[in-house]
Amino acid sequence: MNKKSALLSQVIMTFIMAATMSGIMGLIFTGPTMEWLTGWPRQFAIAWPIAFALTMGAWPVSMALAGRILRGRGGEASETA
Repeated sequence: MNKKSALLSQVIMTFIMAATMSGIMGLIFTGPTMEWLTGWPRQFAIAWPIAFALTMGAWPVSMALAGRILRGRGGEASETA
């Protein structure tokens, strides 16, 4: 995967994950109220940059770990998977 594709993929994935997790966790905490609905955009705005920054460090580590696991089990580590 080239650098542009990897970056765009991280932007999209972190957007989806931050939106769903902030919404779900807020819903669990407050229930389906107006407080939850009005607070969700703020929580998302805080969560997205944090999620993106963390994936910049976690993605290479997770790829390396996956490669080691697959090589250790006799599988083939592939960047296209």
